[in-house]
Amino acid sequence: MASPNDTAAYVTSLMTLDKSSLPADGGTRFNRLIFARSPYLLQHAENPVQWYEWGTAAFDAARRESLPILLSIGYATCHWCHVMAHESFEDDEVAALLNRHFICIKVDREERPDIDDFHMAVAQTLTGSGGWPLNIFMTPDKRPFMAITYLPKRGRNGMSGLMELLANIATLWRQRPDMIEKNCQGIMEALADARQHREEAVAPDVAAASRKALEQLRKIHDQENGGFGSAPKFPMPMYLSWLLGQGGTNRSEAAEMALRTLRKMRGGGIWDHLGGGLHRYSVDSRWLAPHFEKMLYDQAMLARVATEAYLRTGDRYFRTITDDIFTFAGRELQTADGAFCSALDADSEGVEGKFYLWDKDEIDGCLGPDSDLFCRFHGVTGRGNFEGHNILVAPAKLKEFCNRERVDPVSTGELLERCRMKLLERREGRIRPLRDDKIITSWNGLMIGALATAGIVCGEQKYVTSAARAAHFILGALRRADGRLLRSYLNGASEVPGFLEDYAFLTGGLLDLYEATLDDLWLAEARQLAEELLRLFRDPDSGEFTLTGHDAEQMPARVSSDHDGVTPSALGRTAHVLYRLAWIDDRPELLDAARRALEGVIAELSHNPLGHLGALQTLALLEAEPTIATFAGATDTAEAFKLNAALRSHTITALIIRCEKRAAPLALSLCVPGSCYPAVATPGELDGLLRQSGGSE
Repeated sequence: MASPNDTAAYVTSLMTLDKSSLPADGGTRFNRLIFARSPYLLQHAENPVQWYEWGTAAFDAARRESLPILLSIGYATCHWCHVMAHESFEDDEVAALLNRHFICIKVDREERPDIDDFHMAVAQTLTGSGGWPLNIFMTPDKRPFMAITYLPKRGRNGMSGLMELLANIATLWRQRPDMIEKNCQGIMEALADARQHREEAVAPDVAAASRKALEQLRKIHDQENGGFGSAPKFPMPMYLSWLLGQGGTNRSEAAEMALRTLRKMRGGGIWDHLGGGLHRYSVDSRWLAPHFEKMLYDQAMLARVATEAYLRTGDRYFRTITDDIFTFAGRELQTADGAFCSALDADSEGVEGKFYLWDKDEIDGCLGPDSDLFCRFHGVTGRGNFEGHNILVAPAKLKEFCNRERVDPVSTGELLERCRMKLLERREGRIRPLRDDKIITSWNGLMIGALATAGIVCGEQKYVTSAARAAHFILGALRRADGRLLRSYLNGASEVPGFLEDYAFLTGGLLDLYEATLDDLWLAEARQLAEELLRLFRDPDSGEFTLTGHDAEQMPARVSSDHDGVTPSALGRTAHVLYRLAWIDDRPELLDAARRALEGVIAELSHNPLGHLGALQTLALLEAEPTIATFAGATDTAEAFKLNAALRSHTITALIIRCEKRAAPLALSLCVPGSCYPAVATPGELDGLLRQSGGSE
């Protein structure tokens, strides 16, 4: 068995272990999590805590033994989940207390976002904040009464300890059941009140909400370092995309906030200057020291934003961000079947960031005489910039650096690239962080869309091909025989039905793939998923949408109004795909469905537009007619790809693409609100038409 210090090898060894002779409780060496598929759950399979997976067995045991439940929610690449596991869940003393007084359940939040969403709402109701690991104390009938995030084993620095808290809760459970019941009722009432408030909302003024969003972003934008707010600082791709899409008198100011942020992130330590890709967030305001995990959704969303920045500015600097992200994702996250795994851990050998840190002596030894210039460009010193080590940064663009150093940009760029390749090869010899091999439907939908869009905007067929490979895998491996979309795949598809975000994100990605390829196959698949989405997630009476399907397990209360966070709002994306299909297929009833999808966020949108920028974008689209581009003739040719790429090289705010399959020469017709124009057949003719029509910004 591999050492737990090499987490990736350790989890792999547990996945491949022959479990046929193990008893249902895991036996003396393991607990019940040894039978789980999730890498996160497997990381806890040798804990002395007698964990259960979420399911009837756990709740039956809690009822049978009249014990409270500790529900612990996290994910495989979560640093503080690792810390709490090492300090407490691997500790015999903590385990003894838990096993005696509680039924303990572990949940991978990426497998079960419904469980996580509900209990995160509980945590925010109780404490005003949330995070992971998320630990919920609940009754056997699934009603929560307390929530905590990370706690050390023993209290320190004014922070309570887990041991003391567990003892107190065990005592309350036995001696003061009335207090437990009061907490349960209070939480459920607070959740119901919040939902009632949302249902009483009136339609927002889209223009006023947009002005408010821009003003809020202006106030929190870091003019020096880019980004929004102070430490810790997250990339916030939804902010960046929305800013790039703003028009009117504030257009240049809005775009510059986004562009400055992209430049500063690309030059900071949050960017992996050897392997490409973005770490999850920065612990400081300068983007220097990241939290080192890499998430698939961050790569997909930042690649898309960088593509939008390239389209807006024509600056190839932003194009290189897109290219480097896709190079990283293809090398380190993509499977042989074409789908994308969910994440890389922050930790290796039990130390956060160890895989990515450098000492100057090691760089000198690897690069020889080229080291001096490389170290000056990437901010490497003998003292280091992070706890005595170096995180590679690039505070100046190559041209600026070469002007300052009085060196040739071409030869210097080539030298730096050779050095990066040498160091990347050297880094590959280190013990790698765990890759969470779960293939999550919704996150793959985001990557499919990013690849397809970048492929057609940048004229890179290889990106479109990669998107198609991922789509073929998801549609083939993550649908049941009855067509029901499933949540995730790891050594086989999970049994967990897909959620609204899975349907919405994948449908959006397939529509992007249709727009990039002009292939009706992808449009047909998107239509089918949209029909399933309407059937499974829309209330037939009210028209309201739910985040969990009618055919799936329901939480004790519906709580989430859904908002843009590290991933986009499922309701916002649902409205957007319905809007697109309404215009592609000339189905006005889908415009009504799109509006109903957004009713669940309207109450929050007026006072918190930054949490609902995706919904705000779609509401703005719903107020006007789009530009419709209709391709006719053979659309599966190189000429059609070039014509489509020429169309997509222009910024057209509301663009709908249709295809008419008929035997005719390739042609493209364009209709802007109020006018339709004669068909064109070449990129040159299209450019002239767009100048004439004013359809391009």
